[in-house]
Amino acid sequence: MRFDHAGIATADAAATAELFGGLLGRPVVHEERFDGMDVVFLDCGGGYLELLEPNEDGPIARYLDRAGPGIHHLAFATDDVATALDRARAMGIELVDEEPRPGAWGHEVAFLHPESTGGVLIEFVEH
Repeated sequence: MRFDHAGIATADAAATAELFGGLLGRPVVHEERFDGMDVVFLDCGGGYLELLEPNEDGPIARYLDRAGPGIHHLAFATDDVATALDRARAMGIELVDEEPRPGAWGHEVAFLHPESTGGVLIEFVEH
């Protein structure tokens, strides 16, 4: 596995993309409306920043209400999300997703519960 992206919850993905794009000198490489969010990816050379702006009530809107803007999750690329989930399950880690599901960019994804991962929401991504 390797680092894939950091998901950042924000109330304004375009403004956050402009901020980080200018600060880091990195381009926006993908934008989409997906699962109740506007999602913007910045290429950071070796990984991405995934900016998550809710456009309806859902997990990111609730996260922003509870915690405010900031890092929401860390994602790691894997060749096989189902196998990565099996490994986590065997370790006794609580899963948010029992099976892979569709994610941004058409990738298969699955999340691990932060109560089992040191307070960090972890996402597995299969490209």
